Amino acid sequence: MHFIWPELLWLLLLIPLLVVGYIRALRRKRTAVVRYSSLDLIRPALGPGHRIRRHIPPALLLCALTLVLLGTARPSARISLPADYLTLVLAMDVSRSMLAEDVPPNRIVAAQQAAKSFLQELPGHVRVAVVSFAGNAQLVQGVTDQKEALLTAIDGFQLQRGTATGSGLLVALNTLLPESAIDLESVLYGAEFKSGSLVTQGGGPAGRSLDQRPAQGATEPSKPVPVGSYTAGAVILLSDGRRTTGPDPVEVAKWAASKGVRVYTVAFGTPNGFIPGLEGFSFYAKVDEEALQKVAETTGAEFFRATNASELAKIYQHLSSKFTLERRDTEITGLLAALAGVMALLAMGLSMRWFRR
Repeated sequence: MHFIWPELLWLLLLIPLLVVGYIRALRRKRTAVVRYSSLDLIRPALGPGHRIRRHIPPALLLCALTLVLLGTARPSARISLPADYLTLVLAMDVSRSMLAEDVPPNRIVAAQQAAKSFLQELPGHVRVAVVSFAGNAQLVQGVTDQKEALLTAIDGFQLQRGTATGSGLLVALNTLLPESAIDLESVLYGAEFKSGSLVTQGGGPAGRSLDQRPAQGATEPSKPVPVGSYTAGAVILLSDGRRTTGPDPVEVAKWAASKGVRVYTVAFGTPNGFIPGLEGFSFYAKVDEEALQKVAETTGAEFFRATNASELAKIYQHLSSKFTLERRDTEITGLLAALAGVMALLAMGLSMRWFRR
């Protein structure tokens, strides 16, 4: 908890002064009452628990006043609340390594089933886009809240050769942040991505830095923001293989981090996965966990490892709850005021019931 106006917390010094004043008032009252000649006469007259009960209403009023004084400093706390309007981009690997059968019936079918279950459980305020990547990357379904269109896009995946993880992440970021004006054509076809600048394969400059490339109509370049600070959307990237072409995903992740975008990564498959080949030949399909871990780390997100369909389903459930509820700083002055009101009413009610005053 923190306070928006912490300088007003000095008002809490009134509380111990009131306690001291209350104790002194009780002592003066004792000296003013008629003294009984025997303590045995006092106890039956007061009744059991009287000495304790007489202090309860003042204690409740004191607690109510404490809450009111805390409220004047405008306290704020991190509370889990329903997430606001949110956009997710689901980037999925559709390289031929996804045919590996270490996750039955194979990786691509298991991934499709888990992704579709994830989409069906998302609340209505979450919009989603789907990107597929193999030797190149493409947006197969733009941002939408129509779940049938999303499910159809996932069912329509076509496997290809190669794994361009960085390209898939770039297309996902361009979909999430269209105003960033990423020159996808330059990056994906003939230029190398360097986390903030474009450099041609020959070493000469291919244009201005991506961070300096203004969006259409903008007059000033965008500035880096705190890592993970972008709360209107995120990217979920699932891959089972090592990058074979395209830009380095870690370099792309650095640019995403400068925009505050979180990229959650999922490494899918076992270390012993292999792809059935022609004429009895098989090829091992290893997962590049290190790169995926680095991408998540760089963007302030989380990395997950799934070796079977059940683990993948649990990961998506975890992500679904994360995007359904979000923790954010919320002022709780109203809550303290309500509690103070309840305590004050309770104190008055008990005083009227027990002491008729």
